[in-house]
Amino acid sequence: MSEALQFYLATLVVFMAVDVLACWGLNLQFGVAGVLNFAFVVLQAAGGYTAAVLTLGPSSATGGFQHYVFGATLPFPIPTIVAGIVGALFAGVIGLVVLRRLRRDYQAMVLLVLSLIATHVATNQRGLVNGDAGLVLIPKPLELQLALDPVVYQWVYAGFCVALAAFGFFVMQRVTRAPFGRTLRAIRDNEPVAAALGRNPMRYQLTAMVVGGCFAGVSGALLVQYIGAYGPGSWTYPTTFLYLTAILVGGTGNNVGVLFGAAVVASLINEGTRFLPEIGFPGLTGAIQWIAVGLLTLAFLWFRPQGLFPERRTRRQRDAGPPAIATAGGQ
Repeated sequence: MSEALQFYLATLVVFMAVDVLACWGLNLQFGVAGVLNFAFVVLQAAGGYTAAVLTLGPSSATGGFQHYVFGATLPFPIPTIVAGIVGALFAGVIGLVVLRRLRRDYQAMVLLVLSLIATHVATNQRGLVNGDAGLVLIPKPLELQLALDPVVYQWVYAGFCVALAAFGFFVMQRVTRAPFGRTLRAIRDNEPVAAALGRNPMRYQLTAMVVGGCFAGVSGALLVQYIGAYGPGSWTYPTTFLYLTAILVGGTGNNVGVLFGAAVVASLINEGTRFLPEIGFPGLTGAIQWIAVGLLTLAFLWFRPQGLFPERRTRRQRDAGPPAIATAGGQ
């Protein structure tokens, strides 16, 4: 196997792990808790920028061509851990804004607006994260310390990402299968009934936002530290729709299904369209990627809204009746 092919395959593995972690975080918020978070990519970007500025050092040390707030040189994996914390904090603040008084349809609209505002602020405020040029020359974790062959390093980093994704799956399974996860499903299916049975919908959904934001921040950190550059053009709101499509294809509320959906949508479709020959007018080939994602979303919403791997109901749910009443009453 050539070095070029190994490099490409290792890159696919890293992107897969990043997409899976992000999709699990969004699935907890949307698929389990019922919060349609159109600002999810903002949480991922917050984690990515945090990891970047914590490894680049002060902006004065970059020669003056990059301008950003703060700046430090922290050893790995501290930037990744802090990125997860920042993603969780951002998610908590956003959740406090949209969950307190707004209906779910209004929540989605406000979250989309927040995503657009965040993108424009990052683009136009050059001193925040270097404006539309973004951040570059972000050091890769332990690259100098390990002193490995570039291809070997790619596989080492890919292995770390896969291990972190496996740990993320373990955590997410524990969260969604616990009484906390069953209560989230009850709130998602019938919020008034869950509230009448003594559950606080905002508190549970806010917790889901925070946990999902942590997954988003970590996924952003892994991505940014791998590609070594990040800018506002890389985290526009269509990325959130790509993750939503992966969740719909795999199966809303099903972590294993979401894993499969991320593999199909984010990897096969997203990467497969890159190999298409140039056809039609300039830019058409690149647009086919999003056309395919849109058609896939519509197809599953119409013909199989439960996804390829539907959410599994527990024995308690099957025996007790309607999901919302059964899960909420079982706590």
